[in-house]
Amino acid sequence: MVLAIAAALIVVRFLAELWLEALNRAEVRRHATTPPPAAAAIMDNATYAKSVAYTLAKSRFGAVSGVFDTLVLILVVFGGVLPALFAFTSTWAAPAAMWDDALFLILSGVLLSIPGLPFDWWSQFRIEQNYGFNRSSTGLWVADKFKGLLLALALGFPLLWLLLMLVEWTGAVWWLWAAGVLLGFQLLMMVLYPKLILPLFNKLTPLPEGPLRTRLMALAEKAGFQARTIDVIDGSKRSGHSNAYFTGFGRFRRIVLYDTLIAQLTPEELEAVLAHEIGHYRLGHIPRMLLLSTVFTVGGFFAIAWLTDTPEFNEAFGFPAFEQAPSFLLFGLLSGTVTFWLSPLTNLLSRKHEYQADAFARDAVGGSAPMIGALRKLAQKNLSNLTPHPWYSAFHYSHPTIAERERALGK
Repeated sequence: MVLAIAAALIVVRFLAELWLEALNRAEVRRHATTPPPAAAAIMDNATYAKSVAYTLAKSRFGAVSGVFDTLVLILVVFGGVLPALFAFTSTWAAPAAMWDDALFLILSGVLLSIPGLPFDWWSQFRIEQNYGFNRSSTGLWVADKFKGLLLALALGFPLLWLLLMLVEWTGAVWWLWAAGVLLGFQLLMMVLYPKLILPLFNKLTPLPEGPLRTRLMALAEKAGFQARTIDVIDGSKRSGHSNAYFTGFGRFRRIVLYDTLIAQLTPEELEAVLAHEIGHYRLGHIPRMLLLSTVFTVGGFFAIAWLTDTPEFNEAFGFPAFEQAPSFLLFGLLSGTVTFWLSPLTNLLSRKHEYQADAFARDAVGGSAPMIGALRKLAQKNLSNLTPHPWYSAFHYSHPTIAERERALGK
């Protein structure tokens, strides 16, 4: 019964993903030759045709890689590979040490990431390259993967060991302690990531003195955001895509702008983008999303504890009963088949936040024109899909479409 439920969850989610991709491709093709008026106002015909081709290329590739990923998941979950690896690593330490269980989880993660590397490479050096976005080199791509592996070992191993040891230290309520430890680690990473980890991959520098910095700092102060600095990340080192994001909290908060974004937008449009990011902070979106993350984290650890205490679960997949590490891994592999169906709800909340931050930016800069101009340029430069199918958008878009955001800004 356990195996049947797991297989059904995997297959149903896989079929739903294929159906959504097919719906989206059909919707994009339907508007390929005659774009709707809202799209025609955002892109010229040549750019729109290129965005359609880019969207279809990514969708077809995503369907192929999705089939491959699902086959790998089925092979790994039901093929006996993981129990053999667990038995192998279990001989490396005393049962109470737990470091062999942490090593099992790390090795499983590393091994599971290997089959997808060719697809990752193809996406970067074929699809992104063909549409003018790739700025990376093969050497840089390999270096990034190697650094990611080292970080997984340096940070992931001790964190997993600590989470597993909490079972020994705290007893039946270990899952509450584990949720607290993981959330604390995530908050710590929000502060340390820009200073310790990001520099391993990108260069983060303060926006240099000059009219643009003076203008943006004045806007930040006007919008009620006391910022020590506005950072610029060298995103063009790897990609032509542009973005801006908010990181940290309290006095460690900072706004990061991609260098590609600065090159693409006017000072007025950059003000609107900055005001949008400040809006997320001023409107309390960050703590709301942290609260939602806390609920999911606590629920996830409770589920792991319940599965561990249910001997039929581990045994169905070939693991010994009541072993914590296999339950961790199986939950990680299978939980997405359930949370996938919750994505429309979480995306709905995220899109609500985006509308609110857009409205905050409009009020902060004294009109909607700069924000609309920024959104249109970002859609053009990133070849955004302007006509996604509503169902596909519900499951995959954390942001409203450009046309939806323009309509909201105009109200």
